[in-house]
Amino acid sequence: MAVDVLLGLQWGDEGKGKIVDVLAPRYDIIARFQGGPNAGHTLIFDGKKFVLHTVPSGIFRASLHNLIGNGVVIDPITLSKELDELDAASIEYADRLFVARKAHLILPTHRLLDAARENAKGERKIGSTLKGIGPTYMDKTGRNGMRVGDLEAPDFRQRYERLKEKHLQLVGLYPYIEFDLAKEEAAWFKAVDRLRQLVFVNGEFYINKAIRDGKKILAEGAQGSMLDIDFGTYPYVTSSNTITAGVCTGLGIAPQRIGEVIGITKAYCTRVGGGPFPTELHDETGEFLRKEGAEFGATTGRPRRCGWIDLVQLRYTIMLSGVTQLVVTKVDVLNRFKTIKAADAYQIGGEKSNELPFDLVHENYEAIYTEIEGWNSDLSGVKEEAALPQACLNYIQYLEEKLDVPVTMVSTGADREELVTR
Repeated sequence: MAVDVLLGLQWGDEGKGKIVDVLAPRYDIIARFQGGPNAGHTLIFDGKKFVLHTVPSGIFRASLHNLIGNGVVIDPITLSKELDELDAASIEYADRLFVARKAHLILPTHRLLDAARENAKGERKIGSTLKGIGPTYMDKTGRNGMRVGDLEAPDFRQRYERLKEKHLQLVGLYPYIEFDLAKEEAAWFKAVDRLRQLVFVNGEFYINKAIRDGKKILAEGAQGSMLDIDFGTYPYVTSSNTITAGVCTGLGIAPQRIGEVIGITKAYCTRVGGGPFPTELHDETGEFLRKEGAEFGATTGRPRRCGWIDLVQLRYTIMLSGVTQLVVTKVDVLNRFKTIKAADAYQIGGEKSNELPFDLVHENYEAIYTEIEGWNSDLSGVKEEAALPQACLNYIQYLEEKLDVPVTMVSTGADREELVTR
């Protein structure tokens, strides 16, 4: 049995949480394979809104098991708050939520170090969410990190103190910032006790046994493909591999175990924080997209930068991950446009190109747009393909033609029921 993959193809915030929730009944296990509390997967159903940062989005389906894989970095405080929200919603998870022992822990001093480093950069800030993600992955690759399995070790506290001391020495290299470490530590150790109540597993053995047993598994990505540490808009990226390749290292499975790769894109494009954004709109249209799409970060609350869809960028991330089917979200945000634009090529050094340049940060380039007829009508309540306006169908077919991947779902609203399956 293969492991299907669902990931975002842009700079994040594509609507992965909703689509995982919708697809979840087809699977037995939903597994997060990378990222941390900088992710914010929003789900809306029965008139209620939930935002998940660490817990897989299949948790709301009572029959599903959910795995936080070894590629995820876990902040016990954030996770504890998520569990509180699940408790308040009467969601049973004690025997359905599993945590890989090899997942790394975010310490309070990781967050302190993150904030100190970002503050010291001044105008060169990369837009970190200040959740301690980067320093945690640095400790992981530097072979200094603490993992969930360490919570079971008799000398856990000594290991914690050693890593904390290392962090404090590093923090001393940066200008002073306000951070109540004693308060944060108290909250962290309380949350650690909560984390210990969950079921710890050797994730790589857990997931491979499930594959052998014929279980249907969906790997849930966090952030977006353009934030991949290797292939994103470096250095304005996250600290993990957000493309399909990250599934293998983030769960401990072989490449041939990958099945369908479901890529998600908005009908337009957004980005949070700093970094290049070739199709960004600094005008009334960009502001309209932000307001109409409620484009504010689920994790940070920061307003998202908005622009037209970028087909050059999408072809790039589709290639990297071997995407086999597309989901287009937020088409309803374009309801009131008579004309829609799509960047189908770049102008680089006086020549037209269909490839992303090596360095989007410093190279000179300009998006070349194609204009497409809009549908200028309301899609509220549309759940069948036949009910979509012809201009909307033409837009979807245009994307299929240009991206050479079939569009299998179109999201027409925020609720889990507002979805057209093709």
